[in-house]
Amino acid sequence: MVKLNKIYTRTGDDGTTALVTGPRRLKHDLRVDAYGTIDETNSAIGIARLHTADMPELDAMLLRIQNDLFDLGADLAAPETGEVLTYEPLRVIEAQVDRIEKEIDQLNADLDPLKSFILPGGTPAAAYLHLARTTARRAERIMVELSRFDGEEVGEPALKYVNRLSDFLFVAARHANDGGKADILWVPGKNR
Repeated sequence: MVKLNKIYTRTGDDGTTALVTGPRRLKHDLRVDAYGTIDETNSAIGIARLHTADMPELDAMLLRIQNDLFDLGADLAAPETGEVLTYEPLRVIEAQVDRIEKEIDQLNADLDPLKSFILPGGTPAAAYLHLARTTARRAERIMVELSRFDGEEVGEPALKYVNRLSDFLFVAARHANDGGKADILWVPGKNR
C-alpha cells in the first residue's frame, strides 16, 4: 500500500522525477508523459462521474476503470529493465482487458447503430466522457511511441487496455446521452 506523509519533496525542482524502480527521468520524458496523460484521463473520468450518480451501473464501471488507470500508471512508472527487483511490479493483466471488453459489449447492446459520426457533447456526463476518450487516445499514442524506442518496454496488456479504454468511453458517452438519443450527429458540409 502507498503511504504519503509528505506531499512535497523538492527532489523534482531540477526538472526530474523518479520512476517506481528508482531511476530519475526528465519530467518531459516520454514515459513520464505517458503516465501523466493516463492521470489526466483519470481526472476527466472523475469529472464525468460527478454526473453519473443517476446511472449506478455506469458509475461503478467508471470507478473500476479509475482504479485500473492507477494500475496502468504504476505499470508505466516501473519499466521492465531485466533487473531482479525485491518486489513484483504492478502490471495491467489480460483479465482487465477482458472485463472492459465485456463492459463495452454490455453498454453497446442497447444502443442504436450509428449512421454518422458524433460531435462530442450532449449531457454533461457524455461531454466529459468524450473529453476522457480523447485524452485516452493521446495517452495511447504516447505509449505506442514510447514502446518503439529500444529499452522502453510497454506491456502488451497495457497497450490493449488503453486502446479498449477509448472505445469504452465512446460507448459510455453514448449511453450517458440517453442511450444515444441525445447524441449530436455530425452533418458533413452543413455550414458550407
